[in-house]
Amino acid sequence: MSLETDLLLDRRRLKRRLVFWRVFSVLALVVAAVVAIRGIGVAPVGAHITRVTVSGIITEDRKLAEAIDAMADDSQVKAVILSIDSPGGSVSGGESLHDAIARVAANKPVVAVMGGLAASAGYMIAVPSSRIFARDSTLTGSIGVLMETGEVSGLLGKLGIDAETIRSGPLKDEPSLTRPLSDEGRKVLQGLVNNLYEQFVGMVVTGRHMDPARVHALADGRPYTGQQALGLGLVDAIGGEREAKAWLATQKGVSAGLPVEDLSTGGLARWAMRGEFGWIMQGLWKSLVSQSVSLDGPLALWQLSDN
Repeated sequence: MSLETDLLLDRRRLKRRLVFWRVFSVLALVVAAVVAIRGIGVAPVGAHITRVTVSGIITEDRKLAEAIDAMADDSQVKAVILSIDSPGGSVSGGESLHDAIARVAANKPVVAVMGGLAASAGYMIAVPSSRIFARDSTLTGSIGVLMETGEVSGLLGKLGIDAETIRSGPLKDEPSLTRPLSDEGRKVLQGLVNNLYEQFVGMVVTGRHMDPARVHALADGRPYTGQQALGLGLVDAIGGEREAKAWLATQKGVSAGLPVEDLSTGGLARWAMRGEFGWIMQGLWKSLVSQSVSLDGPLALWQLSDN
């Protein structure tokens, strides 16, 4: 191959690289422009309705809770639409959002709009709302708390592996991965779950103005469809955001012409994990990280039975 041919090939390779980096730069600028237009980290100006979107697993989210709290005293926020599509999550995460939403609901109308799934902690955060809308096919309810653990002592024994634990007290390592749960440990953990369950029931009683005995009868952990939940008093109406805005206008005097602005707590990473790219980014995150990460503590999470 001649020197002239080598130079020509090198030039083509260089040109391809330049094209790649130019395209990459343009895409980066487009993303930055979209982020700027959507006003990440910038509060909307003028009177408006704020849409708070909660999707996926609910965990502790200090920034979101603080942003919701701030709306209670924001005179420009005339009402809040809480859009939920979640199977639940940690009890503490649900409690944090529930309490923040309740503080806002004490000052201005809050309407919950349920998507395909608003169960367990996803239902917990809806109950302080002035009105709850669900689709006919929404899965909601699943009022309850669970705590899961694994135990591999049988497998370790077959492999000839012994595990030793030095502990300050008999309950310090309950539950343990390397030995069966003791009767006393089971009793203590069941007490924790029962206490958290009663707290959850209390939120529903207060938010939905229902008799405690009635809530206990419904709160056996099962999910309900939106149609079933309506008949049971767990939701108020069938519908979506359009119906929620109409109710705000007719019942709360909130102008139907007000713009609806999404609540944003700032950050490119947070924006990338939601919206149009949310499912893609969450899938990548799960494939890279989730196999080595687990949720700690008790959960208010609806999950399909293995049976």
